[in-house]
Amino acid sequence: MVNFNDIRDAHERIQNYIHRTPVMTNQTINDLAGAHIYFKCENFQKIGAFKARGGLNAVLQLTEEQLAKGVTTHSSGNHAQAIAYAARQVGTKAYIVMPRTAPQVKKDAVRGYGAEVIECEPTLEAREEGVREIMERIGAELVHPFDDNRVIAGQATAAKELMEEMSQPLQTIMAPVGGGGLLSGTALSTHFLSPETEVIAGEPEGAADAILSFQSGQIEKAPYINTIADGLLTNLSERTLSIIQRHVTAILTVSDPEIIAAMRLVWERMKIVIEPSAAVPLAALLKNKEQFAGQRVGIIITGGNVDLGKLPF
Repeated sequence: MVNFNDIRDAHERIQNYIHRTPVMTNQTINDLAGAHIYFKCENFQKIGAFKARGGLNAVLQLTEEQLAKGVTTHSSGNHAQAIAYAARQVGTKAYIVMPRTAPQVKKDAVRGYGAEVIECEPTLEAREEGVREIMERIGAELVHPFDDNRVIAGQATAAKELMEEMSQPLQTIMAPVGGGGLLSGTALSTHFLSPETEVIAGEPEGAADAILSFQSGQIEKAPYINTIADGLLTNLSERTLSIIQRHVTAILTVSDPEIIAAMRLVWERMKIVIEPSAAVPLAALLKNKEQFAGQRVGIIITGGNVDLGKLPF
């Protein structure tokens, strides 16, 4: 289990490589929501997403022998960029398995950091097989997108920073959930630093596995996959589910039209670029306003890597 020392050490380890991203507010959105919302803007992070934190924390702990053989992972986008960026920082090679359907802008960005992209079919099995082949052929070290304590501790630093910025405690912190790395890290940071604060996740209806797993206590698959939130398509792992069950209060689901409306609201009112996955927690809050009425709510805006040629509005 990740403890507070792991999170604190991760923060010290990565701080010279990341941005301490701003916490922003917007009066129009507050009025609309009936709550006081504090957005932790990881869309301004290195590589445009919070994933830089976990990727760096993992790669910066590799030995010289491991670095000599490179690193590998599978990802549809932001984790791929995080590992490519981290590998470049330490002078090692990254081998990234990406589904052929991943946004071209994300594949281009990964290559731009000097990594080798290996395309595969858009299934978890194909992604995992691609990574296995690289590990066997090259001996590269796997940094899993979320099923890795080093990654979870790194992702936890975003919520740590958010709580350090607050003059008063937050009643709720919200994050989206895909594989659960960010949500696990957020829940652990909150548990250690502000145990009275609830952690609530947002999840797309079109990739709703986490809510089923949360309810049953075992890894479930989504009934169907069809959502604009392409960063949230992965199932939880046993590791992330265990943390989420222990420290998360609820998972709320939202439809694609609700995600798009929340995304557009942030673009129009805050004048910042966020990707669909990043809009999911705000969509969940707006859908369940009575649950958050009058509260101080922190929301982690996870990233801004959107394909500008395929905007949903």
